[in-house]
Amino acid sequence: MVTTKKKINLEELPDLLTVREVAELLRVSPLTIKRWGKRGKLPAIRINSRGDRRYKKEAILWLLGMQPKTS
Repeated sequence: MVTTKKKINLEELPDLLTVREVAELLRVSPLTIKRWGKRGKLPAIRINSRGDRRYKKEAILWLLGMQPKTS
């Protein structure tokens, strides 16, 4: 079985990412992303009445060491 790697273009990422998008980007479990949020390592923005999590692209890039944290 041959798998092809997708190249991720950081410029094309949306400003707010879902738990699943962040997990795929960082190659960790979605549960890990939620745990990091609870510990303050990766703060989430809660949206809508269900409280869905979204993560700022800048926070992800900062976590990867690719950009200084601005806010």
